[in-house]
Amino acid sequence: MKDRSRVTLAEKLGFMTFSCSTNIAYNFKSMYYFTFLTLVLRIDVLVAGTMLTLGTIWDAVNDPLIALFCANHKFKSGEKLRPYALYCCVPWAVTIVLIFCNFNLSEKLTVIVGLLSYFVFEGLYTFLCMPYNSLASVATSDDSERKSINAFRSLGGCLGSGLGAVAILPLVKMFGGLRDHKIINETDSPALIKTAILMGVICIIGSLFHYFTSKERVLSEGDEEKINLLQAYRMLFKCKSWVLNMCYIIGYGIILAFVLQNINYYASYVLGETAKALPIQAVYLVFAVITSLACPKIDALLGRRKTMILAIAVMVVGKIPFILNPYSMISIYINALTVAFGATTTFVMFNTNRNNIADVLAVQNDRRIDSLVAGGDNLISKLSEAFAIQMMSVAYKFAGFDEALGINQTPETINTINALLGWLPALVALLMTFFALKIDIPKELAEAKAKKGIA
Repeated sequence: MKDRSRVTLAEKLGFMTFSCSTNIAYNFKSMYYFTFLTLVLRIDVLVAGTMLTLGTIWDAVNDPLIALFCANHKFKSGEKLRPYALYCCVPWAVTIVLIFCNFNLSEKLTVIVGLLSYFVFEGLYTFLCMPYNSLASVATSDDSERKSINAFRSLGGCLGSGLGAVAILPLVKMFGGLRDHKIINETDSPALIKTAILMGVICIIGSLFHYFTSKERVLSEGDEEKINLLQAYRMLFKCKSWVLNMCYIIGYGIILAFVLQNINYYASYVLGETAKALPIQAVYLVFAVITSLACPKIDALLGRRKTMILAIAVMVVGKIPFILNPYSMISIYINALTVAFGATTTFVMFNTNRNNIADVLAVQNDRRIDSLVAGGDNLISKLSEAFAIQMMSVAYKFAGFDEALGINQTPETINTINALLGWLPALVALLMTFFALKIDIPKELAEAKAKKGIA
């Protein structure tokens, strides 16, 4: 393997810009699509939840398939990852708009068209982002540079997630929505479409900037030989660090699913107004940005394992006030800032782990399979996320949620919302501790090198 030059600031900014733009668009979908299905299209909450579940399962299934395609495919330029940012950004931007379209069809056709649009959206998103998730591994072999890239990625992701949350309601209002009513409804459909168009344009700009600033530098022998899915998973499951990191990511995905899918419901039905989500999201954004900047230094000071445990501890402790009093704004702000720290730190840690695990697998198998590292664990983590979403929609259904009731939901629905933002994510975070304590990538890399006779 050969590392020909260090990563430039422009390149790191390109990673940040891509992460920012795609997260703006994807988190707009994550936070408002369920709301759009139930409150705008008036689809039954259990049917809407099942649509999201099926879309997430498809997103999970296509991850390793697309990762395998990327691992076996090389562009004329000799690159394997970077060109996807150029070729996939415009088609994906189009699908962002499609999933927020109200075609005024029958309920059955609305569900069918919605599912098809959602499947295409998730497939193109994987083609766009799977190679990006692996690109830091081949941009440089310097671990400190990889940490820096992932910090920029995290900063961009935090900015994108925050802007995709904080800016949406003002944009919807600017485009003519939320007039004379406090909760999003079917009259806001045109405003949501215009917002989706803007999200798509932002995604295209960010993807192109990343494409024209990034490089693939780390090469390895043996990449010409194609591998199949069974071979790929044999390689992955033989790597203990990959298995443990995958389990760690599963917890992150479940927690994020609970938070993103329920924050608007909390604002609408617990606090009584959708717009009240805005200051909560702003608090999250500020602390996520601060954490992104501080995370590499925390990792350098404490070490990888202690940093991962710190992130979990902060998330769990921060949920205690909310669990005790979910109606207190102070409690929800504490919850928001501690989740911001914990989730952001976790994101940087597991992505840096992925880059290091790709090196372990390269030594073990005499070839780089960077895209499969991300694609493999994404399959399992997204299936877990799909399970979390389905359980959430089932819980809402059994709690008696009814969009026709407006803010006057059943006490059981309110308790369900509070649980999905409080003690359930805390429990998942505690389970993540076991896997964080077991991960030891440097040890496994040293063992792999010793077995191969590499100094």
